[in-house]
This record gives sequence, C-alpha cells and structure tokens, in this order.
Amino acid sequence: MKALSYHGRHDIRYGDVPDPAVTSPTHAVVQVTTAGICGSDLHIYHGNPFSPELGYTPGHECVGVVVETGDQVTRFRPGDRVLVPASAGCTQCRSCAAGFTARCERAKTSTELCYGVSPQLPGSQAQALAVPYADINLVALPEGISDEAAVVLTDNAPTAWYGCRRARIQPGETVLVIGLGPVGLMAAQSAFAMGAARVLGADLVAERRAFAAGFGVEPVEGDDAKAAVREMTGGRGPDAVVEAVGSDATIDLALKSVRQAGRVSVIGVSQNKAFPFHMGLAQIKELEFAIGLCSIHYELPTLIALAQAGRIQPEVVVSHRFPLSQGPAAYELFADRSDGVRKILLDPTG
Repeated sequence: MKALSYHGRHDIRYGDVPDPAVTSPTHAVVQVTTAGICGSDLHIYHGNPFSPELGYTPGHECVGVVVETGDQVTRFRPGDRVLVPASAGCTQCRSCAAGFTARCERAKTSTELCYGVSPQLPGSQAQALAVPYADINLVALPEGISDEAAVVLTDNAPTAWYGCRRARIQPGETVLVIGLGPVGLMAAQSAFAMGAARVLGADLVAERRAFAAGFGVEPVEGDDAKAAVREMTGGRGPDAVVEAVGSDATIDLALKSVRQAGRVSVIGVSQNKAFPFHMGLAQIKELEFAIGLCSIHYELPTLIALAQAGRIQPEVVVSHRFPLSQGPAAYELFADRSDGVRKILLDPTG
C-alpha cells in the first residue's frame, strides 16, 4: 500500500510500505478515508522524534472503514465506519479498562501507546492501519459526524477538553489559551462549553489570532504577551491558563500570567528533561499546575455528545486538505505556518 514514512529531519517520503495484516484474533485492519497531521507530528518532522528508528509511518489521527477483523473481535464488522483514537490501550490492565489508556500499566514505553511515533505501532498517514484490540481501540461513528470533525475528535479535541478539565474551568471565569493551533482552538471552544465568560488567546501568528477572534476569543496583541494579558484582566491575570504549545517560553508565560491561586494546565508536548520550573514563583502565587497526556478513550463519549449537540464544532479548525501523495508538501506548509494553515487533512485515495 501507499503511505508516508519518516526518514529524518524534514524528510517525509511517500511510497510503498507493507500492507497491514490481522496478526491476532483481537486485531482489525481499517481502510483510512481521512488522516490528519498533528502538531506532535511536527516535533518528529523537525528532528525531535520520540524514538530513534527511521522509516516508520507517522500519524495518529484517522477515520476509516473496517475491512478485516480477527475471530475474537465482536463489536465491529467489515464495512463499519470508525474513528481510531490516537492512543491505543492494552485493554488488560485496570487503567485501560477504565479508559485511561495514557496510564497503561503494561506498556514499557510511551511509544507503545501511540500510533506513528515508532515502528511499534505504524501510523495512520497511510491507506490502511492495523488496530490492536479492536473492540476497545475503535470507536463507532454515529451518523451526522463528518470525517473532518471525526479526525479532530481522534486527538486534538480530546486533548483540549482534557486540558480544560484539568484546569478546572468554572462558569464565569476568564481563561487564557496559549497557542491557537488546532488543540488551542479546541481548548477555546471547550472553555466556552464549560462556561468561561471570557477566553483570551495568545499566538505568534496573527492569522491564527484573527481566526480565533471569529468565534469569541479575545486576541492577545503586542510584543509583550504577559503585559497585554495583565492589561486585559485589570492587572489580575486569568483564572486559568491552558498551554497548548509545549515550549519553554510558553510554559513560562503561563506560569507568570495566571492570577494568584490560579490554575495552569499544560497539554503542549515538551521533550525538555531540564525545564527550569520556577518553584518559588509557583509557591508564592499558590498555583495549581497540571501536566499530562490525554487518554482519548476516556474523553471521547463526552465530546461526541457535544459535537452531536452542536456545543463544539471540531471541523472548523480544518483549513487544508491534500492527497496523501502530496504529504511531504503538506508537512512543509504546516511547518511554515503559511497560507492560513491550521489543520491539514490527508486523503489516502489521492
């Protein structure tokens, strides 16, 4: 089959890879109809992979149709339209059974839990995908949810909701979202759905700030984001900050911008093993600090219901669609943040 593969910094290739197969009676194969490129994929693209291997297929966001199942798969049959959550649980431990796949007790490394970050679970930027423990790691898609919305529901929307949930956003509060890519935009939608009265949005890209303003986000303007946030909040600072970038500078901005006794929730992926956390500042400000990886399975039922009710609109973050064969160009565009890019979808049929 055709797929993208990662061969080093800024080196994504389109070509032939082995077809996925049902190698266990609990597994399934899904024909991918739409895949996404995530901000986390850019970490790999920029030469900061999560594992040292090369040649594997990236991607952990996709929607498709079941084409083959093992003998022990009972909940799905060929022809079923499904969403594939970005994380894969073992289904055997207590954490996975409760939906907390990011806390899997059987996985030895984090690369075992996510598609497309190593050869262990080949990714979704391909014509087909092998899914382990399909009864748990596939989600049936209800009528009325488009491929565009469903791809965002595989990772970006659950991660955003998780971040807002851990920020404990309360009705009437002011929330700052740092980073207005797909996760940040969904965090803004999630904050409003949780009852936030105001959502401020910080991003270096003016087009992203302008787009977010279109659904009620107040853009943070100027070169000094901390000062701008202070001014916008009357010198107090926001009640909660959701950080959706993962860089040292943006995490530091979150800690310094939030009000006294406020809450900071970091969902941007950071690979810095020596982040200079200002413990004194956090203690003096009496901050609550949360960081973690989202368990997609746990968040999805709520988000599917919200999407069906029109309380969130995941599809609005999508800006571009490319055939899979143009995947290398799609990565380049996404990395450049040009042409108003927010979320790129890939069509494996093209």
